[in-house]
Amino acid sequence: MHRRGNVARMTDPLFARVQSSFDRSSMLATLGARLTRVEPGLVEIRAPILPGSRQQQGFAHAGLSFTIGDTAAGYAALTQAVPGHEILTVEIKINLLAPGMGDELVATGRVERAGRRVSVVTAEVVALTGGTSKTVALLQGTMMPVPA
Repeated sequence: MHRRGNVARMTDPLFARVQSSFDRSSMLATLGARLTRVEPGLVEIRAPILPGSRQQQGFAHAGLSFTIGDTAAGYAALTQAVPGHEILTVEIKINLLAPGMGDELVATGRVERAGRRVSVVTAEVVALTGGTSKTVALLQGTMMPVPA
């Protein structure tokens, strides 16, 4: 269940589990990324398109789309992993569909098939500007649980 507000998030054990891992990633902090939604098999991450994460033409760098897409997909897998485990990416591919133009990118990661040894995941990354959104990337990969 998606819960709004900091109090609900702090009391939701699934959100707290993902947030605890998320908070240990200095890369995500550098990018200004934030965890905004956690449900079983689904995680959403938002990141502003900062001056330091743009490519030479002014769009969001593909590395930003890849980072938050991979992370959202991985944390979606974590929501279905056995407690005491973290998730590592085994492989992931990205299709860049459009330039990342806008105010922020939003990555929604989903578990397509959860397994004990590996899970197949996807992520969609959209660029938001005001009230409009455009899909800029799709990712698909394989995640593996490992003891924390």
